[in-house]
Amino acid sequence: MAKRFWLLGVAGLISVALLVACGSKYNSSSQGLVLVGSQGSSVIQTYSFNLNTGHAAAVSNSTNDTGNQTCLLNGSPADMVVNPAGTFAFVVFNSSTQCPNATNPGIAVFQIKSDGTLAQVGELVGGAVVSLAMDAAGKFLFAAQGSVVGVFAIAADGKLTPAGEASPIGLMPQTPNIVAVAATPTVFPGTGINGTQNSVCSVPGNNPPTSQYLYAVDATNYVVWEYAVDTSTGALANPPGTTTPPSFSTEAVPAGIAVDPCDRFVYVSGSLHNKLNAYTICTSVIAGGACPEANGALVDVSGSPFAVSGSANGLGPLVVDPFGNHVYVVGTFSNTVSAFKISPVSGSLTALNPATVATGTGPKSIAIRQDNNWMFVTNYGSVGQGGSTVSQYSITPATGALSVLPTLQTDNYPFGVAVK
Repeated sequence: MAKRFWLLGVAGLISVALLVACGSKYNSSSQGLVLVGSQGSSVIQTYSFNLNTGHAAAVSNSTNDTGNQTCLLNGSPADMVVNPAGTFAFVVFNSSTQCPNATNPGIAVFQIKSDGTLAQVGELVGGAVVSLAMDAAGKFLFAAQGSVVGVFAIAADGKLTPAGEASPIGLMPQTPNIVAVAATPTVFPGTGINGTQNSVCSVPGNNPPTSQYLYAVDATNYVVWEYAVDTSTGALANPPGTTTPPSFSTEAVPAGIAVDPCDRFVYVSGSLHNKLNAYTICTSVIAGGACPEANGALVDVSGSPFAVSGSANGLGPLVVDPFGNHVYVVGTFSNTVSAFKISPVSGSLTALNPATVATGTGPKSIAIRQDNNWMFVTNYGSVGQGGSTVSQYSITPATGALSVLPTLQTDNYPFGVAVK
């Protein structure tokens, strides 16, 4: 690509007309859709992919269309999530002096239209945000905002309404640095394709929980903070039986967090020593005192923390697959994804064979489709090495094995990724 630099920042998004330079067709009945936030042109690209073969093609904002442009959205798209229905995308934008109209950061909402293109909904909200997470029911959007955790209620039209915030300031010697958040589910995985045979919790008579908790990773104090979530409003409060938000120790410099979709376990990546903390969620009283109350507290899984195998280094974002069987964690320095099998009883982790697969240079974000068949990883540092890319993998749900597919060619500096 001719463009040799990238621009940071956002505030006022410009005309949506700039977002609809289209390529191939998208058919939701036979194709998935990948959304990629490129910081090189400040644009969100969409790609369709065949649900049988994985073959991908640009739908909107192909690199040929945007490769020589800058500040199409007047800022820098970062982390993103898509709601469970696949109708809206929520994207973090960072402010920058390099884009003329980018003065304030925030979260942008985009409608995902039936043709695979995007249309902005409303204005940016929320201020500066590091990362996003959504609850499994698609009711609330949670935001890691440095020293604060923010919550937004999601309306039927995708618009966000602030539902409160919380901060553990004063509870530790150092000011907290909340870098990642994750909520427990109030719905279990569906029983569609692969669901009944692969999900460990979508079985008759197994009802989803009525209580919800949010966990926030503090990269400065090396802890995970816990909050109770009001399932009607999204407001955060102290868990039952506590007067302040509880904290649970992690490995040094925790970077990412994932909650098992079956409401059993929490996993946190430690970026300094490359280990994964594993915790059991106290959803019921456990004999012997490990869980004296069913209040969402975290108890270390036996054997935790778990070391990664091979050369994996700089552990960052991680995901639990949609059926609660496997964990995948990005090695941001080693350009890898490490894969683990979850013990359904204890929550302990066992590395798959092979333990790692390669990504492109500088992997930044990871996403798995809800059918548990496809995974995508953005390669932020792949510029100048044959073009910027997103790594694509097919997943064998029964084993968790990853098969490497051809990469998606993207605009410069791909950061956030989401898939429907």
